[in-house]
Amino acid sequence: MARLATPAARTGLLVFQPLKRRMCTECHAGPLALLVLEDGAPRCLDCADLGHLVFLPRGDTALTRRSREESTLSAVVVRFNRRKARYERQGVLVEEEGLARAEERCLADAEARRRRRVRDARRRAAEDVRFTEAFAAEIRRQFPGCPAERALAVAAHASVRGSGRVGRSAAGRALSRGAVVSAVVASVRHLDTPYDQLLMSGVPRHEARRRIRPAVETVLRGWQAQREEAG
Repeated sequence: MARLATPAARTGLLVFQPLKRRMCTECHAGPLALLVLEDGAPRCLDCADLGHLVFLPRGDTALTRRSREESTLSAVVVRFNRRKARYERQGVLVEEEGLARAEERCLADAEARRRRRVRDARRRAAEDVRFTEAFAAEIRRQFPGCPAERALAVAAHASVRGSGRVGRSAAGRALSRGAVVSAVVASVRHLDTPYDQLLMSGVPRHEARRRIRPAVETVLRGWQAQREEAG
């Protein structure tokens, strides 16, 4: 017999999916979709006392493992791969009641994972709200003249989880001055200057930034003026 993809010591009872037409040597039923070899002779599952088992195709590792745990009797189904010259697993035969219990366990795990994902999503959402509010507060501290709604919008845009924007960088999470200024400058550039129109008209990015730099600086000075006056 050709070698098994899984060592025989780990497979237990073996059932074969024959590549050729085979008949049961005991009851002469056939051709057999599945058979057991006893003393080299093919037997159908009924004659091999495995007819009450149900077939579970490979693919769901957790369900397969639990089905075998829940079944008093089980068997591994293999088929010969001519190209690789070896037998390969196709699934398992397990007791129907064992499969049902295994499915219930997997469904319970799936529900637990779903609830965990919901909890994690809520926790991350709360963290995001707190961080956005902190980022907005730091914008207002550095640029007191920036309207509160604008500061919150800048913070929300810069701190979107997974966006790769400055608010999600290490400097952004630390609320560093450089990260806050970068976020504010980016907002002013796009919303308070003709920067986007310049890009759309074909002006190179660096040249477009050079052209709108005075306008950006004017807005920033205006937003900083309140702090200077207070000081």
